[in-house]
Amino acid sequence: MVHKWLQMRRHQLLIYAAWVVFVAAWFLPVIAEGVTFPEGLPGWQATRVALCGVWPCRDVNIGEWYKTVLFTVSALTTLLFLPGSVWAVWGRGRRVCLAFAWFAALAFAVNVHWYVLAGSNRGELRIGYYLWWVSFLLMALGFFDLSRRETVRP
Repeated sequence: MVHKWLQMRRHQLLIYAAWVVFVAAWFLPVIAEGVTFPEGLPGWQATRVALCGVWPCRDVNIGEWYKTVLFTVSALTTLLFLPGSVWAVWGRGRRVCLAFAWFAALAFAVNVHWYVLAGSNRGELRIGYYLWWVSFLLMALGFFDLSRRETVRP
């Protein structure tokens, strides 16, 4: 079994690592706020909170319009991550892989806004946020690598 892992191509390792990291982040605390965990809000719940600008939540007020836009886009990148990446892997077309690589790269860039907007409260961001954020980078690198292959196979 270990031998198979050693034979995997770089893009496979990156894509599989992105999936594992993304799923782990879904259950780990992402920010100190929240009551689900003593350490903070888990990723799945943070996604729901990010949607509060368009799907109202009790006791959550996002505030400024640009935060509503950023939070909603962030939640959409999260919701599209797994189905989009699975579709790109199954599609096996160079264009599909390249399109999803760009989606993941843009999601990585856009989702840094949580770090930027946290300002002096960056210390409240938890491991789940960083894993979730890096999962987009891993996915982008994996699909850019896959899209460069002559025969696109996952």
